[in-house]
Amino acid sequence: MSGALEVRFPDAAPAAPRNVVVSATVAVAAAGSMLVFGMLGTWFRFRDAAPLRESSSGKMIRDWLPADIPVPEVATNTMAITMVVICVIAQWAVYSAKRDDSRHATMALALTAFLGLAAVNAQVAIWVQMGLVLMDGAYQTMFYAVTGTVLALIVSGVAFSLVAMFRAAAGRLGDRDVFTAHALYWYFLATAFIALWFVVYVQK
Repeated sequence: MSGALEVRFPDAAPAAPRNVVVSATVAVAAAGSMLVFGMLGTWFRFRDAAPLRESSSGKMIRDWLPADIPVPEVATNTMAITMVVICVIAQWAVYSAKRDDSRHATMALALTAFLGLAAVNAQVAIWVQMGLVLMDGAYQTMFYAVTGTVLALIVSGVAFSLVAMFRAAAGRLGDRDVFTAHALYWYFLATAFIALWFVVYVQK
């Protein structure tokens, strides 16, 4: 008596979860990095093309930053420190989410958003203190282009923090990729601003 043989194959391994949010954040961070560093490269090009002039100490320097424009070092340095602190707190949110600690995750994300707004306020204060007019020259135009771009990115980071905060407050900590992506985005923002800070505010 012959019967049909039933061949059973082992079940396929479950598909690995696709970290769509993290992957999208990496793509956005990469695009943002190219934008910011490309603008800083343009900044260097304009600065190197500026004519030479004699400084008050008798040295020949590039006539790029107008001599009568003050750079508020306290505000710029405070903003740089704030961006680093935000990264630490964003990582605290990731740690809390992994421990299913909704209370501390919400607190960390709220504090991240608050410090992000503080950074926005600091940048606006820098603009006011420097008193530049957009169309007064190449320096002024490039200054607002670079700092305005980074400021817009920081505002988007604050929005990301608020979205993640509401998720944490609702107890939706299962999708931890959102909190990981949020921290990753702030790492990118901090890196972009530190580069801007060094090029625009320190090197001038």
